[in-house]
Amino acid sequence: MLYSLLRPLLFKLEPETAHRVTFAAIEKAHWLGLLAGDSIPCQPHNVMGLSFPNPVGLAAGLDKDGEHIEALAALGFGFIEIGTVTPRPQPGNPKPRLFRIPEANAIINRMGFNNYGIDRLVENVRRSNYNCMLGINIGKNFDTPIEKAVNDYLACLEKAYCYADYIVINISSPNTPGLRQLQDAEELDRLLGELKSNQRKLTDEHGKYTPVAVKIAPDLEPPQIESIAGLLLAHGIDGVIATNTTISRGSIEALPDANETGGLSGAPLKQKATMVVRQLNAVLKGNVPIIAAGGIMSAADAQEKIEAGASLVQIYSGLIYRGPHLVREIGQALCNSNRQVSALGSG
Repeated sequence: MLYSLLRPLLFKLEPETAHRVTFAAIEKAHWLGLLAGDSIPCQPHNVMGLSFPNPVGLAAGLDKDGEHIEALAALGFGFIEIGTVTPRPQPGNPKPRLFRIPEANAIINRMGFNNYGIDRLVENVRRSNYNCMLGINIGKNFDTPIEKAVNDYLACLEKAYCYADYIVINISSPNTPGLRQLQDAEELDRLLGELKSNQRKLTDEHGKYTPVAVKIAPDLEPPQIESIAGLLLAHGIDGVIATNTTISRGSIEALPDANETGGLSGAPLKQKATMVVRQLNAVLKGNVPIIAAGGIMSAADAQEKIEAGASLVQIYSGLIYRGPHLVREIGQALCNSNRQVSALGSG
């Protein structure tokens, strides 16, 4: 109710300014103890060998440097994904680079992995005291040649390994030139081989197994999705996130700012993202868990993703348009549905 009153005021601000103002308000509310609500009653969701307190997560991109983990966790998320972070700090693309399309409950961004680098993120995580699962999303610097991209991922993997519950390999942002090339079979095969080898080495060194997931695009053709799924299985990758933002404009073409370059998220992405989940699930058959993201604006949208084959869901644009109560709305619906299924199974 409160957010529905505040949103028109926030939407009068430039999007990145509104982002900073919102986080300042969330941090203040957390400091005052106003966000400490009851946890969502839920059976733990065991995914990637981890126990998630509830199936609702925050997608990467909102808290790129892990500066607000505790306050975000207080909103009720079962898991939070920070990043995308790169080995070296970088400013991202020139402004303006973030555009709301409220007529479609959508957002276009071309942020370009703006972040302070993996060392700053790790330090922020070390100082945080949070009560949910934490994912760290990693990428390559914009000026790293694509043929050397693996070095950036390995550098971030090594530094994040001990501090993350799981790590996500972002090869699907449309805002870093050439990045999506890493989804091609030959490039992906090489990248996954190097990552799994390094994961095994780090597990031996630290006595801790940190699952690795891959985040893919919604703009792939069915043969590409099948190829990627086969490589995930072949390399023993722990999870897949479907999906990132889309370069398609579809039904929003006539709306203001629809022609801005960048990735589109929000309601218009829902159908494409769900289709990718469904196609992945047809090949993976539960052997690699799917985390669904894209167009989840309601509990019904989240349930649709679960029915398509996802084990967990993530929100981002839905949080911007619907507010923090969306976390509890989705969590309660999915957890109640899970309890009903369990009850039927034991009856």
